[in-house]
Amino acid sequence: MTTSPPRTDGEVWQTPPALAAQSRELYGLACPPMWGPPRRLHFPTLGGKVARVMERMGYPPMPWQRYTLGVGLEIDPATGLFAYRNVGLSVMRQQGKTQELLGLKVHRAKAWPRQRIVYAAQTRGMARERLQDEWIPTLQASRLRSEFRPRLANGNEALIWTRTRSKIGITANTEEAGHGPPLDLGVIDEGFAHTDARLEQAMSPAMLTRPMAQLWWASAGGTEKSVWLNGKREAGRQLIEELWRSGLDPGAWPRTCYFEWFAPEHLRRDDPATWWACMPALGHTITEDTIRAELEKFASQPEEFDRAYLNRTKKAKPSPDLNVPTAEWAALADPTADASGPLALAVDISPRRDWASIGAAVLRPDGRVHLELVDRRAGTDWIVPALVRLRERRDPVAIALDLRAAAGSLLQALEDAGLRPPADADQPQRGDLAIPRTSDVVAACGQIADAIRAGDVVHIDQAPLTAAVNGTRTRPLGDAWAWHRRSAQVDITPLVTVTLARWALLTWMSALTAPAYDPLANIY
Repeated sequence: MTTSPPRTDGEVWQTPPALAAQSRELYGLACPPMWGPPRRLHFPTLGGKVARVMERMGYPPMPWQRYTLGVGLEIDPATGLFAYRNVGLSVMRQQGKTQELLGLKVHRAKAWPRQRIVYAAQTRGMARERLQDEWIPTLQASRLRSEFRPRLANGNEALIWTRTRSKIGITANTEEAGHGPPLDLGVIDEGFAHTDARLEQAMSPAMLTRPMAQLWWASAGGTEKSVWLNGKREAGRQLIEELWRSGLDPGAWPRTCYFEWFAPEHLRRDDPATWWACMPALGHTITEDTIRAELEKFASQPEEFDRAYLNRTKKAKPSPDLNVPTAEWAALADPTADASGPLALAVDISPRRDWASIGAAVLRPDGRVHLELVDRRAGTDWIVPALVRLRERRDPVAIALDLRAAAGSLLQALEDAGLRPPADADQPQRGDLAIPRTSDVVAACGQIADAIRAGDVVHIDQAPLTAAVNGTRTRPLGDAWAWHRRSAQVDITPLVTVTLARWALLTWMSALTAPAYDPLANIY
């Protein structure tokens, strides 16, 4: 399989082109996941067998279901076992997740003798309701109706497959769930409702002695309280990104398979193009009119629409951070602002190193400081060449670099390119690197907030910079505070850069213009 480097769009990972091409060719899938592994064609798979079971159930699988089953049920030809012990599926509501999971369980029960299959939903009551009101009617109305019998004794509910004696049961979300006899297939549904890992921790040990065991979990987006799901989604995304960045190196292939369909925050919820880009069942079992009706229903709660149909995590609305002068910032915008005068630059990298920014602070003739985002891009490899060009063209007073932040890793590369801290801290030279201490960073944050409130700065209302001001939070440091990168709602590297650039400009301007020290000046 020929691969090309996956694309990124700022913080947002994009579907690798090779995955989009392969899933369209093999499965006719026009809406591939944002995160997902490719199908290894030299690995056999049981995905086609589950697809036939779904057809007999009356649910012909959609392209996205054929893809996830084909990949998730690959068999390692070297061992004859499932290539993946764990499979995660994060997809929005009403896409056919329930039918796929039922087909998966029924296939396992039909294919092997005496299989123990356990299903868990939000609660045991919800699992029983699904068994009684969905599974049994579906199977009794299908061509499989003669192959099983339901058992509805309270506390012992199950579907028993008469030929294989395999059993599909239900369980509660407790530490005891899955305990007992060995477990062949565990299915955790509606993962957003699970606040901890107790269910997974209960099921996994019961699978240790079963070489063909698998644990599947599935869910639409949750909230910030969905700790277990959010951790699974974050880990799954990292696994998939590392796999593609390795060039699909066979040694980098994990034993965990992860699929996620997702609409990034920058895509409009009311745009049908967004729906077509992230809803794999659109055009198959749901229509644009259906989604439009749901959007209208959630008009007063758009975050609920986002969670259910765009697979976004619903975030609690944070209380305003009174340290951040957002209202005053908006009033200082001037798209025609004059940016002539001495300037300083600064660079910052986000904690995940997926965004980086260069900002500038310019001392205007009227004494106000003009703040501007000079450049902002994904990744970090562009920064050093950009700073070298900017120093040559703009002759900055200084270039600020916080060694205690992620950007500190650039120091060696900058020094190799000729950008260095001053040889004598008391005698800085124009264009040197300005390295702030922790106390300097704290002071710089407080000073820029004061300057914004006093109207002593001006900006041209650049969207990324304004978004950083509106989305930033602060963290306490003693009796003071500083910008808090990790709790911010957006990338705040633009704000950090102009904060440090303003500090470097005002600090180094006075140092560069101060008269040279004369040791004989005070001798009479």
